[in-house]
Amino acid sequence: MPSRKAKWFSWLPDLNYQVWVLAAGRLLSQTGSGFTLFYAPIFFVNQVGLTATQVGLGLGSASISGVVGRLLGGSFADSQFWGRRRTLLLSAIVSAIASLVLAISHDFPVFVAGNLLMGLGIGLYWPANEAMVADLTAPAQRNEAFALTRLCDSLGLGLGVVLGGLLVGATGAYRSLFVVDAVSFLVLFAVVYWSIVESNQATGNHEAVSGWRQALRDRRLLTYAVANVLFTTYLVQVNSTMPLYFTNFLSGLPTGFSPPTLSALFTWHMLVSVACQLPVARRLNRFSRAWGLMLSAALWGVGFLLVWVTGVVSSSHLLWAILALGVLALATVAYMPSASSITVELAPESLRGVYLAVNSQCWAIGSFIGPPLGGWALDQSASVAHGLWIGLALSVGIAMLILQRLDRMMKQKSPQDFIRTTLS
Repeated sequence: MPSRKAKWFSWLPDLNYQVWVLAAGRLLSQTGSGFTLFYAPIFFVNQVGLTATQVGLGLGSASISGVVGRLLGGSFADSQFWGRRRTLLLSAIVSAIASLVLAISHDFPVFVAGNLLMGLGIGLYWPANEAMVADLTAPAQRNEAFALTRLCDSLGLGLGVVLGGLLVGATGAYRSLFVVDAVSFLVLFAVVYWSIVESNQATGNHEAVSGWRQALRDRRLLTYAVANVLFTTYLVQVNSTMPLYFTNFLSGLPTGFSPPTLSALFTWHMLVSVACQLPVARRLNRFSRAWGLMLSAALWGVGFLLVWVTGVVSSSHLLWAILALGVLALATVAYMPSASSITVELAPESLRGVYLAVNSQCWAIGSFIGPPLGGWALDQSASVAHGLWIGLALSVGIAMLILQRLDRMMKQKSPQDFIRTTLS
Protein backbone atom coordinates (compact mmCIF):
# COMPACT_ATOMS: atom_id res chain seq x y z
CA MET A 1 0.00 0.00 0.00
CA PRO A 2 1.54 3.35 -0.96
CA SER A 3 2.41 5.65 1.88
CA ARG A 4 0.44 8.81 2.60
CA LYS A 5 3.49 10.83 1.54
CA ALA A 6 3.61 9.00 -1.80
CA LYS A 7 -0.07 9.73 -2.37
CA TRP A 8 0.46 13.38 -1.49
CA PHE A 9 3.05 13.79 -4.26
CA SER A 10 1.46 11.39 -6.77
CA TRP A 11 -0.02 14.28 -8.78
CA LEU A 12 3.45 15.61 -9.63
CA PRO A 13 4.93 14.58 -13.00
CA ASP A 14 7.56 11.82 -12.98
CA LEU A 15 10.51 13.67 -14.52
CA ASN A 16 14.31 13.43 -14.57
CA TYR A 17 15.76 15.02 -11.42
CA GLN A 18 17.74 17.54 -13.49
CA VAL A 19 14.48 18.96 -14.84
CA TRP A 20 13.43 19.59 -11.25
CA VAL A 21 16.80 21.17 -10.45
CA LEU A 22 16.54 23.47 -13.46
CA ALA A 23 13.02 24.44 -12.39
CA ALA A 24 14.17 25.18 -8.84
CA GLY A 25 17.03 27.34 -10.11
CA ARG A 26 14.63 29.24 -12.34
CA LEU A 27 12.29 29.76 -9.38
CA LEU A 28 15.07 31.43 -7.42
CA SER A 29 16.30 33.64 -10.27
CA GLN A 30 12.79 34.72 -11.26
CA THR A 31 12.07 35.72 -7.68
CA GLY A 32 14.84 38.27 -8.08
CA SER A 33 13.55 39.32 -11.50
CA GLY A 34 10.07 39.82 -10.06
CA PHE A 35 11.58 42.43 -7.76
CA THR A 36 12.52 44.53 -10.75
CA LEU A 37 10.38 43.72 -13.81
CA PHE A 38 7.10 44.88 -12.30
CA TYR A 39 8.37 47.96 -10.48
CA ALA A 40 11.00 49.21 -12.94
CA PRO A 41 8.52 51.20 -15.09
CA ILE A 42 7.00 52.87 -12.02
CA PHE A 43 10.41 53.66 -10.52
CA PHE A 44 12.07 55.04 -13.63
CA VAL A 45 9.04 57.14 -14.61
CA ASN A 46 7.88 58.45 -11.24
CA GLN A 47 11.21 58.76 -9.38
CA VAL A 48 14.11 58.87 -11.85
CA GLY A 49 12.16 61.16 -14.17
CA LEU A 50 12.27 59.28 -17.48
CA THR A 51 9.19 59.49 -19.68
CA ALA A 52 7.00 56.45 -20.24
CA THR A 53 8.19 56.40 -23.85
CA GLN A 54 11.85 56.38 -22.75
CA VAL A 55 11.19 53.56 -20.33
CA GLY A 56 9.37 51.64 -23.04
CA LEU A 57 12.27 52.17 -25.44
CA GLY A 58 14.77 51.17 -22.77
CA LEU A 59 12.92 47.98 -21.92
CA GLY A 60 12.43 47.29 -25.60
CA SER A 61 16.15 47.73 -26.27
CA ALA A 62 16.72 44.44 -24.46
CA SER A 63 15.23 42.77 -27.51
CA ILE A 64 18.08 44.10 -29.67
CA SER A 65 20.75 42.32 -27.68
CA GLY A 66 18.24 39.53 -27.08
CA VAL A 67 18.35 38.73 -30.78
CA VAL A 68 22.14 38.38 -30.59
CA GLY A 69 21.86 36.37 -27.38
CA ARG A 70 19.38 33.94 -28.90
CA LEU A 71 21.47 33.53 -32.03
CA LEU A 72 24.46 32.68 -29.88
CA GLY A 73 22.43 30.71 -27.33
CA GLY A 74 20.89 28.42 -29.94
CA SER A 75 24.21 27.79 -31.69
CA PHE A 76 26.13 27.39 -28.41
CA ALA A 77 23.53 24.96 -27.03
CA ASP A 78 23.89 22.70 -30.10
CA SER A 79 27.69 22.92 -30.24
CA GLN A 80 29.93 20.17 -28.90
CA PHE A 81 32.20 22.65 -27.10
CA TRP A 82 29.70 24.93 -25.31
CA GLY A 83 26.66 22.70 -24.95
CA ARG A 84 23.61 23.45 -22.81
CA ARG A 85 25.35 23.69 -19.42
CA ARG A 86 28.11 26.19 -20.25
CA THR A 87 25.61 28.38 -22.07
CA LEU A 88 23.41 28.49 -18.96
CA LEU A 89 26.40 29.47 -16.81
CA LEU A 90 27.36 32.27 -19.19
CA SER A 91 23.76 33.52 -19.17
CA ALA A 92 23.67 33.74 -15.37
CA ILE A 93 26.88 35.82 -15.21
CA VAL A 94 25.78 38.28 -17.91
CA SER A 95 22.37 38.71 -16.26
CA ALA A 96 23.90 39.39 -12.85
CA ILE A 97 26.09 42.15 -14.33
CA ALA A 98 23.04 43.62 -16.06
CA SER A 99 21.13 43.88 -12.77
CA LEU A 100 24.03 45.73 -11.13
CA VAL A 101 24.16 48.21 -14.02
CA LEU A 102 20.44 48.90 -13.60
CA ALA A 103 20.98 49.37 -9.86
CA ILE A 104 23.30 52.34 -10.50
CA SER A 105 21.30 53.80 -13.40
CA HIS A 106 20.35 57.49 -13.07
CA ASP A 107 19.81 58.42 -16.71
CA PHE A 108 18.54 57.05 -19.99
CA PRO A 109 21.88 55.85 -21.51
CA VAL A 110 22.83 53.76 -18.47
CA PHE A 111 19.27 52.45 -18.25
CA VAL A 112 19.52 51.31 -21.87
CA ALA A 113 22.95 49.74 -21.25
CA GLY A 114 21.56 47.67 -18.37
CA ASN A 115 18.65 46.49 -20.47
CA LEU A 116 20.94 45.59 -23.38
CA LEU A 117 22.99 43.37 -21.07
CA MET A 118 19.84 41.84 -19.59
CA GLY A 119 18.54 41.05 -23.06
CA LEU A 120 21.81 39.31 -23.91
CA GLY A 121 21.66 37.19 -20.75
CA ILE A 122 18.05 36.18 -21.28
CA GLY A 123 18.75 35.42 -24.93
CA LEU A 124 21.51 33.02 -23.97
CA TYR A 125 19.36 31.33 -21.32
CA TRP A 126 16.15 30.15 -22.96
CA PRO A 127 17.39 28.07 -25.95
CA ALA A 128 19.83 26.19 -23.73
CA ASN A 129 17.34 25.65 -20.91
CA GLU A 130 14.52 24.41 -23.11
CA ALA A 131 16.84 22.24 -25.20
CA MET A 132 18.05 20.59 -22.00
CA VAL A 133 14.47 19.98 -20.82
CA ALA A 134 13.67 18.40 -24.21
CA ASP A 135 16.81 16.21 -23.98
CA LEU A 136 15.79 14.88 -20.59
CA THR A 137 12.15 14.04 -21.34
CA ALA A 138 10.16 11.71 -23.58
CA PRO A 139 7.66 13.30 -26.01
CA ALA A 140 4.68 12.37 -23.80
CA GLN A 141 6.31 14.15 -20.83
CA ARG A 142 7.29 17.37 -22.53
CA ASN A 143 4.08 19.32 -22.05
CA GLU A 144 4.28 18.77 -18.30
CA ALA A 145 8.05 19.30 -18.20
CA PHE A 146 7.78 22.65 -19.96
CA ALA A 147 4.75 23.45 -17.80
CA LEU A 148 6.85 22.80 -14.68
CA THR A 149 9.57 25.13 -15.95
CA ARG A 150 7.03 27.86 -16.67
CA LEU A 151 5.24 27.18 -13.39
CA CYS A 152 8.43 27.92 -11.47
CA ASP A 153 9.00 30.91 -13.76
CA SER A 154 5.56 32.33 -12.90
CA LEU A 155 5.79 31.39 -9.23
CA GLY A 156 9.19 33.04 -8.86
CA LEU A 157 8.04 36.16 -10.68
CA GLY A 158 4.92 36.34 -8.54
CA LEU A 159 6.85 35.89 -5.30
CA GLY A 160 9.25 38.60 -6.42
CA VAL A 161 6.40 41.00 -7.13
CA VAL A 162 4.87 40.33 -3.70
CA LEU A 163 8.14 40.64 -1.80
CA GLY A 164 9.22 43.64 -3.86
CA GLY A 165 5.93 45.37 -3.13
CA LEU A 166 6.36 44.79 0.58
CA LEU A 167 9.94 46.10 0.49
CA VAL A 168 9.03 49.17 -1.56
CA GLY A 169 5.97 49.86 0.59
CA ALA A 170 8.06 49.68 3.78
CA THR A 171 11.28 51.41 2.67
CA GLY A 172 10.81 52.99 -0.76
CA ALA A 173 14.23 51.53 -1.65
CA TYR A 174 13.64 50.69 -5.31
CA ARG A 175 17.34 50.37 -6.16
CA SER A 176 17.88 47.57 -3.68
CA LEU A 177 15.52 45.46 -5.80
CA PHE A 178 18.09 45.34 -8.60
CA VAL A 179 20.81 44.19 -6.19
CA VAL A 180 18.57 41.34 -5.04
CA ASP A 181 18.04 40.44 -8.70
CA ALA A 182 21.81 40.23 -9.26
CA VAL A 183 22.20 37.92 -6.26
CA SER A 184 19.43 35.66 -7.60
CA PHE A 185 21.31 35.16 -10.87
CA LEU A 186 24.45 34.23 -8.96
CA VAL A 187 22.40 31.63 -7.09
CA LEU A 188 21.23 30.27 -10.46
CA PHE A 189 24.88 30.03 -11.55
CA ALA A 190 25.71 28.00 -8.44
CA VAL A 191 22.74 25.65 -8.94
CA VAL A 192 23.70 24.92 -12.55
CA TYR A 193 27.41 24.61 -11.78
CA TRP A 194 27.03 22.11 -8.95
CA SER A 195 23.92 20.14 -9.95
CA ILE A 196 23.63 19.96 -13.76
CA VAL A 197 25.56 17.79 -16.22
CA GLU A 198 25.65 18.27 -19.98
CA SER A 199 22.66 16.66 -21.73
CA ASN A 200 23.45 17.26 -25.41
CA GLN A 201 23.92 13.80 -26.92
CA ALA A 202 23.38 14.76 -30.57
CA THR A 203 26.09 13.39 -32.84
CA GLY A 204 25.45 15.80 -35.70
CA ASN A 205 28.14 18.34 -36.43
CA HIS A 206 26.09 21.15 -37.94
CA GLU A 207 27.80 24.43 -38.53
CA ALA A 208 25.99 27.34 -36.90
CA VAL A 209 25.16 29.03 -40.21
CA SER A 210 23.82 25.86 -41.88
CA GLY A 211 21.69 25.07 -38.82
CA TRP A 212 20.08 28.48 -38.85
CA ARG A 213 19.62 28.25 -42.64
CA GLN A 214 17.74 24.98 -42.26
CA ALA A 215 15.52 26.38 -39.50
CA LEU A 216 14.67 29.52 -41.45
CA ARG A 217 13.61 27.43 -44.46
CA ASP A 218 11.08 25.47 -42.40
CA ARG A 219 7.72 26.95 -43.43
CA ARG A 220 5.91 25.41 -40.46
CA LEU A 221 8.37 26.95 -38.02
CA LEU A 222 8.11 30.37 -39.65
CA THR A 223 4.30 30.23 -39.69
CA TYR A 224 4.31 29.41 -35.99
CA ALA A 225 6.81 32.21 -35.32
CA VAL A 226 4.44 34.85 -36.74
CA ALA A 227 1.72 33.81 -34.30
CA ASN A 228 4.22 33.51 -31.48
CA VAL A 229 5.33 37.13 -31.90
CA LEU A 230 1.75 38.17 -31.18
CA PHE A 231 1.65 35.99 -28.05
CA THR A 232 4.91 37.37 -26.71
CA THR A 233 3.75 40.93 -27.37
CA TYR A 234 0.68 40.15 -25.26
CA LEU A 235 2.78 38.74 -22.42
CA VAL A 236 5.03 41.80 -22.31
CA GLN A 237 2.03 44.12 -21.97
CA VAL A 238 1.03 42.42 -18.72
CA ASN A 239 4.41 43.04 -17.09
CA SER A 240 5.55 46.33 -18.63
CA THR A 241 2.40 48.31 -19.52
CA MET A 242 -0.36 47.13 -17.23
CA PRO A 243 1.26 48.23 -13.91
CA LEU A 244 1.58 51.83 -15.10
CA TYR A 245 -1.88 51.73 -16.71
CA PHE A 246 -3.43 50.57 -13.43
CA THR A 247 -1.51 53.33 -11.62
CA ASN A 248 -2.30 56.32 -13.86
CA PHE A 249 -5.35 55.56 -16.06
CA LEU A 250 -8.28 54.31 -14.00
CA SER A 251 -11.36 56.46 -14.66
CA GLY A 252 -12.87 57.81 -11.45
CA LEU A 253 -9.75 56.80 -9.49
CA PRO A 254 -7.13 59.55 -10.08
CA THR A 255 -4.36 57.95 -8.03
CA GLY A 256 -4.94 54.45 -9.43
CA PHE A 257 -4.08 51.35 -7.47
CA SER A 258 -1.50 51.69 -4.71
CA PRO A 259 1.68 49.52 -4.74
CA PRO A 260 0.24 47.13 -2.10
CA THR A 261 -2.95 46.75 -4.17
CA LEU A 262 -0.93 46.11 -7.33
CA SER A 263 1.11 43.57 -5.41
CA ALA A 264 -2.07 41.81 -4.25
CA LEU A 265 -3.48 41.77 -7.78
CA PHE A 266 -0.40 40.15 -9.23
CA THR A 267 -0.29 37.74 -6.31
CA TRP A 268 -3.73 36.62 -7.47
CA HIS A 269 -2.39 36.34 -11.03
CA MET A 270 0.47 34.23 -9.76
CA LEU A 271 -1.79 31.97 -7.67
CA VAL A 272 -4.06 31.24 -10.63
CA SER A 273 -1.00 30.48 -12.77
CA VAL A 274 0.49 28.15 -10.16
CA ALA A 275 -2.77 26.33 -9.45
CA CYS A 276 -3.66 25.81 -13.11
CA GLN A 277 -0.30 25.28 -14.89
CA LEU A 278 0.10 21.51 -14.50
CA PRO A 279 -3.63 20.61 -14.75
CA VAL A 280 -3.98 22.72 -17.91
CA ALA A 281 -0.84 21.14 -19.42
CA ARG A 282 -2.31 17.67 -18.85
CA ARG A 283 -5.66 18.67 -20.37
CA LEU A 284 -3.95 20.12 -23.42
CA ASN A 285 -2.31 16.75 -24.15
CA ARG A 286 -5.69 15.70 -25.56
CA PHE A 287 -5.44 18.29 -28.34
CA SER A 288 -2.91 19.27 -30.96
CA ARG A 289 -0.39 21.92 -29.91
CA ALA A 290 -1.92 24.39 -32.36
CA TRP A 291 -5.36 23.97 -30.79
CA GLY A 292 -3.83 24.59 -27.37
CA LEU A 293 -2.45 27.87 -28.67
CA MET A 294 -5.84 28.78 -30.17
CA LEU A 295 -7.42 28.33 -26.73
CA SER A 296 -4.77 30.61 -25.30
CA ALA A 297 -5.46 33.24 -27.97
CA ALA A 298 -9.18 33.28 -27.16
CA LEU A 299 -8.40 33.79 -23.47
CA TRP A 300 -6.01 36.65 -24.28
CA GLY A 301 -8.78 38.39 -26.17
CA VAL A 302 -11.22 38.10 -23.28
CA GLY A 303 -8.56 39.20 -20.78
CA PHE A 304 -7.66 42.35 -22.71
CA LEU A 305 -11.33 43.32 -22.96
CA LEU A 306 -11.59 42.97 -19.18
CA VAL A 307 -8.52 45.21 -18.74
CA TRP A 308 -10.25 47.83 -20.91
CA VAL A 309 -13.38 47.54 -18.75
CA THR A 310 -11.23 48.01 -15.62
CA GLY A 311 -9.92 51.29 -16.99
CA VAL A 312 -13.18 52.83 -18.22
CA VAL A 313 -15.70 51.89 -15.53
CA SER A 314 -16.48 54.48 -12.86
CA SER A 315 -16.48 52.01 -9.96
CA SER A 316 -15.61 48.42 -8.98
CA HIS A 317 -12.17 48.75 -10.58
CA LEU A 318 -10.68 46.13 -8.28
CA LEU A 319 -13.30 43.51 -9.14
CA TRP A 320 -12.76 43.94 -12.89
CA ALA A 321 -8.97 43.88 -12.42
CA ILE A 322 -9.25 40.59 -10.51
CA LEU A 323 -11.29 39.07 -13.34
CA ALA A 324 -8.88 40.40 -15.97
CA LEU A 325 -5.75 39.06 -14.32
CA GLY A 326 -7.42 35.71 -13.65
CA VAL A 327 -8.30 35.24 -17.33
CA LEU A 328 -4.86 36.45 -18.45
CA ALA A 329 -3.25 33.92 -16.09
CA LEU A 330 -5.24 31.13 -17.79
CA ALA A 331 -4.18 32.46 -21.20
CA THR A 332 -0.55 32.35 -20.10
CA VAL A 333 -0.63 28.81 -18.69
CA ALA A 334 -2.30 27.55 -21.89
CA TYR A 335 0.38 29.23 -24.00
CA MET A 336 3.61 28.36 -22.23
CA PRO A 337 3.93 24.55 -22.55
CA SER A 338 2.27 24.43 -25.98
CA ALA A 339 4.73 26.95 -27.43
CA SER A 340 7.82 25.01 -26.37
CA SER A 341 6.38 21.58 -27.17
CA ILE A 342 5.32 22.54 -30.68
CA THR A 343 8.83 23.84 -31.39
CA VAL A 344 10.43 20.59 -30.23
CA GLU A 345 8.03 18.62 -32.45
CA LEU A 346 9.18 20.65 -35.45
CA ALA A 347 12.91 20.41 -34.68
CA PRO A 348 15.43 17.75 -35.77
CA GLU A 349 17.13 16.44 -32.62
CA SER A 350 20.52 17.83 -33.62
CA LEU A 351 19.04 21.32 -34.09
CA ARG A 352 16.87 21.61 -30.98
CA GLY A 353 18.88 24.54 -29.69
CA VAL A 354 18.55 26.48 -32.94
CA TYR A 355 14.82 25.79 -33.32
CA LEU A 356 14.16 26.73 -29.71
CA ALA A 357 16.26 29.84 -30.31
CA VAL A 358 13.86 30.79 -33.11
CA ASN A 359 11.02 30.26 -30.65
CA SER A 360 12.87 32.44 -28.16
CA GLN A 361 13.56 35.08 -30.82
CA CYS A 362 9.83 35.66 -30.88
CA TRP A 363 10.16 36.83 -27.29
CA ALA A 364 12.83 39.29 -28.37
CA ILE A 365 10.61 40.65 -31.13
CA GLY A 366 7.59 40.81 -28.81
CA SER A 367 9.70 42.57 -26.19
CA PHE A 368 10.82 45.06 -28.82
CA ILE A 369 7.26 45.78 -29.97
CA GLY A 370 5.41 45.59 -26.66
CA PRO A 371 7.03 48.11 -24.29
CA PRO A 372 7.45 50.94 -26.85
CA LEU A 373 3.87 50.39 -28.05
CA GLY A 374 2.53 50.41 -24.52
CA GLY A 375 4.73 53.33 -23.44
CA TRP A 376 3.65 55.39 -26.46
CA ALA A 377 -0.04 54.69 -25.76
CA LEU A 378 0.32 55.71 -22.11
CA ASP A 379 2.03 58.97 -23.12
CA GLN A 380 -1.05 59.93 -25.19
CA SER A 381 -4.56 60.81 -24.09
CA ALA A 382 -6.62 58.59 -21.82
CA SER A 383 -8.74 57.46 -24.79
CA VAL A 384 -5.63 56.17 -26.59
CA ALA A 385 -4.42 54.42 -23.42
CA HIS A 386 -7.79 52.71 -23.04
CA GLY A 387 -7.95 51.91 -26.75
CA LEU A 388 -4.66 49.99 -26.57
CA TRP A 389 -6.45 47.05 -24.92
CA ILE A 390 -9.23 47.01 -27.51
CA GLY A 391 -6.62 46.89 -30.27
CA LEU A 392 -4.81 44.01 -28.60
CA ALA A 393 -8.09 42.08 -28.23
CA LEU A 394 -8.88 42.54 -31.93
CA SER A 395 -5.42 41.32 -32.96
CA VAL A 396 -6.27 37.92 -31.47
CA GLY A 397 -8.32 37.23 -34.61
CA ILE A 398 -5.13 37.36 -36.67
CA ALA A 399 -3.43 34.89 -34.33
CA MET A 400 -6.37 32.48 -34.65
CA LEU A 401 -6.22 32.50 -38.45
CA ILE A 402 -2.46 31.83 -38.45
CA LEU A 403 -2.82 28.97 -35.96
CA GLN A 404 -5.55 27.32 -38.03
CA ARG A 405 -3.17 27.40 -40.99
CA LEU A 406 -0.38 25.95 -38.84
CA ASP A 407 -2.60 23.12 -37.62
CA ARG A 408 -3.30 22.09 -41.23
CA MET A 409 0.42 22.25 -42.09
CA MET A 410 1.41 20.09 -39.13
CA LYS A 411 -1.08 17.40 -40.11
CA GLN A 412 0.76 17.06 -43.42
CA LYS A 413 4.00 15.08 -43.21
CA SER A 414 7.16 16.94 -44.09
CA PRO A 415 9.72 15.22 -46.39
CA GLN A 416 11.89 14.48 -43.34
CA ASP A 417 8.94 12.83 -41.57
CA PHE A 418 8.22 10.69 -44.64
CA ILE A 419 11.83 9.50 -44.82
CA ARG A 420 11.94 8.67 -41.11
CA THR A 421 8.63 6.76 -41.34
CA THR A 422 9.77 4.81 -44.40
CA LEU A 423 13.10 3.80 -42.84
CA SER A 424 11.45 2.73 -39.62
